Amino acid sequence: MKKEKIILSISIGCVAFILTMVMFTQFKTIEQTDIVAIETMRETELRTELAEWKAKYEEVQTKLEDTNHKIEEYQTQMTSEKDAAELLKQEVNDAHKFLGYTDVQGEGIVITLEDNSFKNIESFDLISLVNELKLAGAEAISINDERVVSSTDIALINNRIILVNGNRISGPYVVKAIGDMKYLESAITIKGGYLDEIKANEKTIHYVVEENIRINQYQREMKLDYINRM
Repeated sequence: MKKEKIILSISIGCVAFILTMVMFTQFKTIEQTDIVAIETMRETELRTELAEWKAKYEEVQTKLEDTNHKIEEYQTQMTSEKDAAELLKQEVNDAHKFLGYTDVQGEGIVITLEDNSFKNIESFDLISLVNELKLAGAEAISINDERVVSSTDIALINNRIILVNGNRISGPYVVKAIGDMKYLESAITIKGGYLDEIKANEKTIHYVVEENIRINQYQREMKLDYINRM
């Protein structure tokens, strides 16, 4: 009985850590606001953007409160090993979805970037797009079926080879994002936003919103080499 309680306590600690990592990703996303873009907005656009960011902040705050509530729930249900085990199983499944370890599907947007005779798509174009989609509340993102997670690297090698998660990809670059499709669309089509910027640089882009997008799971092992428990 004592051994089972120890195992249960360790499991709860692991889930709490995973939930904390999810919250960290959410806060990191909010910190990536494009200040230059905000400074160039009209007053009405700025008011709208401010209202949207207020909503995003409240959403993250709610998730933080939910996380704290769930941790308290674990502690309360420690007396019932069966109930605690079921709760842990559900939370682990949810955490895996957030961290990218399961296939997911839902509504969202599919954006395609292509090289043309004038300009080529660069890694920076993909990084900027991913950041825009994260800020718009995307819950899952992939580039050419490479799942984008908190540890994903998007790099340009020899000024011509783009790597995502260490794997080489080539155009056309298909970026899928699951989330509120209307909000995701408005985020990239706002006047002076990502879509206008890409077109102004003579690069090719087009998109579609879809009600059922499938994004595959992250295929690599996520390692944390420098984080220690306090």
